[in-house]
Amino acid sequence: MTTFIDLVQSRRSAMNFVEGIKIPQNELEEMFSYARLAPSAYNLQHTHYKVIADENLKEEIRKGAYGQYKIHSASAVIIVLGDKHAYLQAPEIYGGLKMLGAMSQEQFDQQIESINSAYIGNDAFQRDEAIRNASLSAMQFMLIAQDKGWDTCPMIGFDPEAIKTTLNLPDHLVPVMMITIGKDNKRKIRPRGYRKPVNEFVEFF
Repeated sequence: MTTFIDLVQSRRSAMNFVEGIKIPQNELEEMFSYARLAPSAYNLQHTHYKVIADENLKEEIRKGAYGQYKIHSASAVIIVLGDKHAYLQAPEIYGGLKMLGAMSQEQFDQQIESINSAYIGNDAFQRDEAIRNASLSAMQFMLIAQDKGWDTCPMIGFDPEAIKTTLNLPDHLVPVMMITIGKDNKRKIRPRGYRKPVNEFVEFF
């Protein structure tokens, strides 16, 4: 049985996928059903995903990613977006807890006030939170995909404005990264790159 540590140790960024492999939508939906359990600040769930499996649209996305071949060969390319306006959904998110009696009206009001005071009028914080929380979700998704037998590669090599134009994205959605997903061409895997020993990046106090 594969353990979580096995997944972490075996996960690699797939640089070249086997072409022509389709990924069933129901499998993606299952993976996202687990990815939605990732933590997010105030449980605001800032992350949105656009799954591009259509070959023509994939090629349009590829143009905005400087022609990278792995977008062409991947089963799908997933655009990870962070919502700068996630805080606007706080009343809806916390309303259920209030209805169930798990949160009093006073607690509800205090929570909404706390969220609004952190986000409203603070554009830099809104953007930082969109990126931070979407990154947490994306990493969880990649580990889930690995567990389900799919290989992934996180990508930052793209023009965000080109992607926003191609997908007609509103300004409040920030393109955080792309994730290509498919079956890795195992014959072309390079040795794992150097990893710093723990004492080079961790300090204990």
